[in-house]
Amino acid sequence: MSLLKKLFGGGKQGKAPTPQEGIQRLREVEEMLMKKSDFLEKKIDVEIATAKKNGIKNKRLAIQALKRKKNCEKQLNQIDGTLSTIEFQRQALENASTNTEVLKVMGVAARALKEAYNNMDIDKVNEIMDEIAEQQEQANEITEVIANPAGFGMDIYSEDDLLAELEEMEQEDLDQTLMFVGPTEDLPSVPSAEPTEPRPAAKPRPTKNDDDLRELEMWAS
Repeated sequence: MSLLKKLFGGGKQGKAPTPQEGIQRLREVEEMLMKKSDFLEKKIDVEIATAKKNGIKNKRLAIQALKRKKNCEKQLNQIDGTLSTIEFQRQALENASTNTEVLKVMGVAARALKEAYNNMDIDKVNEIMDEIAEQQEQANEITEVIANPAGFGMDIYSEDDLLAELEEMEQEDLDQTLMFVGPTEDLPSVPSAEPTEPRPAAKPRPTKNDDDLRELEMWAS
């Protein structure tokens, strides 16, 4: 019976362990083999020291030490291979356990999603969306009515009246601006009518002083 069958209770009888149980058992065996590997490495160092110590004095003891070292190295290699297999098996079980949990969660989510849509009908959804659109349109109309100032007795002016008032305001601004313009050189105005013959100059009317002067001249003569 192989080591893995011993670990997981091989045979047709008995309940199969869960991935978590298998991972835990593999970790326990992995820890045991690591301890044995450390023991063998220390034992190899001891046998090498014994062989060096008796290499000249007692070759038989030195050879025996080297044989034991070879056996330990062989066991160490076997343990290294077993540890690699166990590590691979443990990683596979961990991945399987992770995938199992993911599939369980996905299955629960799928059932929940199905249950959420179970009571939904596409025609009902369209009806609800139409009602929402209608309510939104009604709300927009109410907002426009509320925002319209005509309902509060405000006068409505025609655009022509407003344009005339605007032109009047602009003309007032222009006149106000011209009042502050500096004096300019007077230029003769251009006559607008055709020239006519000059009228004879009117004789000046005699004044009281002229009458007195005429009487004085007559008296002197």
